[in-house]
Amino acid sequence: MVNVWQWKESSADKNPWLIGAGIALAVLLVIMLVLAFWWSRAPKSFWVASDVSGQRAPVGYSTTQTLIEVTELLLEKPGGYLSNDIAPPGVFLDNIPSWEFGVVVQVRDLARALRNDFSRSQSQSTEDPDLARAEPVLNYDHNSWMLPSSEGQYKKGIRYLKAYRDRLSDPENKGVQFYARADNLREWLAVVEKRLGSLSQRLSASVGQVRINTDLAGDRAAENTDTLPEYVSVKTPWLKIDNVFFEARGTTWALVHFLRAAQFDFEKVLRDKNAVISLRQIIRELESGLRPLKSPLILNGSGYGIFANHSLVLASYLSRANSAVINLRELLDQG
Repeated sequence: MVNVWQWKESSADKNPWLIGAGIALAVLLVIMLVLAFWWSRAPKSFWVASDVSGQRAPVGYSTTQTLIEVTELLLEKPGGYLSNDIAPPGVFLDNIPSWEFGVVVQVRDLARALRNDFSRSQSQSTEDPDLARAEPVLNYDHNSWMLPSSEGQYKKGIRYLKAYRDRLSDPENKGVQFYARADNLREWLAVVEKRLGSLSQRLSASVGQVRINTDLAGDRAAENTDTLPEYVSVKTPWLKIDNVFFEARGTTWALVHFLRAAQFDFEKVLRDKNAVISLRQIIRELESGLRPLKSPLILNGSGYGIFANHSLVLASYLSRANSAVINLRELLDQG
C-alpha cells in the first residue's frame, strides 16, 4: 500500500509540469501557425518611380530603381527571405520560396539586360563597372544559408545597382548611360517571351496530356542529341503543382513592375513604333494573373471537371501575355 501511495503522490507532483509543457507547446504551435500564415502572403504591387525631386527622372532611372525596390522587397517582406530558412516555420513553407524563385529569376534577367544591353551602345563598348559587379552576385545560389548567405550577396547587388542609379541621375556625371533603344528592349523581351512560354507549358501540364513532339518542326536539316518519340507524355508531379503555380505568380509579380518601368523609360520608342497599347495589354494580362486567390488550396481539377484548376487559369493569362510580347517584339523590329 505504501508503494502505491508513493507512486500516486509522485504522479500528482509531475502533472503540473506536464500540463505546463503541454500549454507551452500548444501556444508555440499557434504562434508558428500565425507566422506561417502571415509569411505566406505575397507582397502587394507598387507603382514605379517616374520622377526625382519633383522632376521627370532621367532615362533609365525608373527601370533601375524598380529593380532595386523589387530586390529589396524580396528581402524585407514579412518573414524576410525564406528560401534558405533552416528553422520553423520557414523551413516548412514551400509556396513563398517558390514565389521568391520566380522573382529572383526575373531580377537576374533584368540585371543581365542592364549590364549587356541597356547600358551599352554597341557590342564593342565598355560595360558599366557597377553593373558588372551587380550581375554576378544577383546570380548567386538562391537557397544558400551562410558562407555567404543569399541575402548577403543580394544586398551587395543592391548596393551596386544604387551606385549605378546615383551616377545615372547625377547631371554632372557624363560617363554613365542608359540606351532606351528598340533593339535593346527587344533583346530583353526575347528572354521574357521564353520565360512566359516555359511557365505556361508547365502550368498546363498540371492535368497531364500527350503532346506531339514539335522540337524539330520547321527545319528539315535539324537534329538533336537523343532521338525522341513522336508523342510525348507531359504531366507535372502532384506535389510540384503548387510550386510551379507560385513560381509563376512570382514571375508575374516581378514582370508587372519591370514592364511598368519600361513604359516610362522607353516611352519615345514605344510611341514611335505605335506600341504603347501593346505594352499596356501585356501588363493588363499579367495583372489579371495576380488577382487574389480565394481558395486556401491550389485546386487541380480536370479541364472540364467540377472543381477549378488554378494552374490552367494562370496559364491562360501567361499565354495571352506571351502572345502580346511576341507581337510587341515584331513591332519593335519594324523600321
